[in-house]
Amino acid sequence: MQPDDIRSLSIEEIDERLREEQEDLEQLRFEHAIAQLPNPMILKKKRRTIARLKTIRTEKQNTGAVA
Repeated sequence: MQPDDIRSLSIEEIDERLREEQEDLEQLRFEHAIAQLPNPMILKKKRRTIARLKTIRTEKQNTGAVA
């Protein structure tokens, strides 16, 4: 998910998407512990997406508090 796509979402939608991504990452880590994933780079992509979501959520909360 690209930053522009995330910025168009509301804070509630970002929170929902964040929960989904974290659940997916947890499931992938579990699968990776049991057996090798076909593409382990997906773990890196999930972590980066979660970081983007958290960063943009914080930006929106800070601009909302200032305004």
